[in-house]
Amino acid sequence: MAGRNFRLWMVGSTVSNIGSWIQRIAQDWLVLTHLTDHSASAVGIITALQFAPQLLLLPWTGTAVDRLDQRKLLIFTQAAAAALAIVLAVLTVTGIVELWHVYIFGGLFGCVMAFDTPARQSFVSELVDRPTLSNAVALNSISFNGARMIGPAIAGFLIAAVGTGWAFFANGLSFMAVLVTLLFLRPGEMMKSERAGREHGGIVKGLQYVWNRRDLRVMMIMQLAIGTLGLNFGIWIAAMAVKEFATDANGFGLLTSMMAIGTVVGGVIAAHRTEPRFKYQLLGAWGFSVSCLAAALSPGFWTFGIALGFFGISLMTFMNTGNALVQLTTDPMMRGRVMAIRMAVTVGGTPIGAPIVGWIADEFGARWSIGSGMLAGLIAGMVGLQYYLTRKSRMPRGAHYDLEPSQDGQVIR
Repeated sequence: MAGRNFRLWMVGSTVSNIGSWIQRIAQDWLVLTHLTDHSASAVGIITALQFAPQLLLLPWTGTAVDRLDQRKLLIFTQAAAAALAIVLAVLTVTGIVELWHVYIFGGLFGCVMAFDTPARQSFVSELVDRPTLSNAVALNSISFNGARMIGPAIAGFLIAAVGTGWAFFANGLSFMAVLVTLLFLRPGEMMKSERAGREHGGIVKGLQYVWNRRDLRVMMIMQLAIGTLGLNFGIWIAAMAVKEFATDANGFGLLTSMMAIGTVVGGVIAAHRTEPRFKYQLLGAWGFSVSCLAAALSPGFWTFGIALGFFGISLMTFMNTGNALVQLTTDPMMRGRVMAIRMAVTVGGTPIGAPIVGWIADEFGARWSIGSGMLAGLIAGMVGLQYYLTRKSRMPRGAHYDLEPSQDGQVIR
């Protein structure tokens, strides 16, 4: 379905994503077992620092993605992320690293990713034509979540065999794959879209665009709920691994990989759909809530891992559908800003939610912290269901809406 450029991008992106998950597991393990006395709150603070820039830098990130050459922007962000990973690796290997170092590098990495993430998501639309965009978005998610399955397992092995610092080195080297891929793409085969001009109030126009589309408003509210309380799974998986199951780094990595198996399955299912529909995102939100409840009640390591697999399927159903709907129904000149707003909404609440989830895990137990995810899915599901039923009740019998939105954004089917 895709040409040479997209295939190259998938290879480089997958290698880089594996490295990113190696670092994420290694970072959490370093904080939990070496820099603190199993403090989930400290992990929550680092998570908050990594995601806060997505919201704080929103006035610049989306506008930059719409105005600048995305390929050149990605070369810069990937090189910067590689440099940060290697410096953190040196600090760790030499034994100099302290908790405040990890805090600083988490914040700096978050600043880089604030520009990199919307650019990477929007860049897919320049690699494939419109009819295959939905499938390409799903395949891109499979790449990310396949890496989530492989990366933690590799991280567990590296930590046990050679130490945490070398896991950071592995991530730094993995960024080279994307840099090489970007250099070897054929510009003449790319689906270039018109870039936005240097008008004032770029992000304000993006916010107005979202606000004037009821469907986008609803999806952003759903994303906010899931992002604030539901995407802190790394914290409660780590807390469950250490506090409930008393496992080592390999066990922690295995649990994350079991969740990743579910996300890959969810991505494959999404890739086989001919087009995204809002009802799938709604189904994902409710499944998210139910799977969190199952995880919280799981009596043992393996039942918890199985519940994480269903959690992964629900999460990918929710995220992939929302991603594809936004990209397919957004004006190309606004796409970068809308994607940046979506990312800011998704992770903007994490600086608030992550420390809370970490505190709940420390004060009341890891199982209670999973309840935050259940609540997030419930809120998102209720908001989406109300909108879905309202739209369906106003539709003539047998009618449906195309993916090209009308003035109030009719994409519900």
